[in-house]
Amino acid sequence: MSETRLEAVLRLIDAANALDPNIDSLDAGGRPEALLYGQRMSAWLEKVCPEASEPLQIAARGQHIRRWEVPRDSYPATREGYLKWRTYLYGFHADCVAELMLEAGYPEPAIDRVKWLLKKRGMKTDAEVQILEDVICLVFLENYFADFAAKQDGEKLLNIVRKTWAKMSERGHAFALQLPFPKSIHDVLTQALAGA
Repeated sequence: MSETRLEAVLRLIDAANALDPNIDSLDAGGRPEALLYGQRMSAWLEKVCPEASEPLQIAARGQHIRRWEVPRDSYPATREGYLKWRTYLYGFHADCVAELMLEAGYPEPAIDRVKWLLKKRGMKTDAEVQILEDVICLVFLENYFADFAAKQDGEKLLNIVRKTWAKMSERGHAFALQLPFPKSIHDVLTQALAGA
């Protein structure tokens, strides 16, 4: 049975992410971080939006494609440096995925749609961009937030939680509130979201 275009591009994204030299230390399978992140994105997208379009499925899987090639410390350790790094990554990820979509036989309109999604254009007005943002936040909250929280001071952490929450839709909030957080994280979320 021949591979569909969607299967082909997801395989190509996974192959690119499998080259990540950083191995997730908490993953029992010892998978590269970028590969594991992409698979987590796809798993959450399936929960949040089982009817997701092909462009949205591709954008979710390719959200962090080859991210290790542009480390955070390649930009200044300032707020401005962080914003420039993040903005650069939007285009970098979009271009990497576009190349693989072209290789898999996708037409330009589909490629342009995925690039739009990966550049986060139209959040709060484009339903698919909002779904992608919800999935990003859910992957962060479920898999990375506890570690991240342990390295932040109190008020900074509360502000980050509030900003993350503000990016999410009501549907995203409902999924987030079902996550089995440890008590320490639950307390931080409760404090941050009081009155939100």
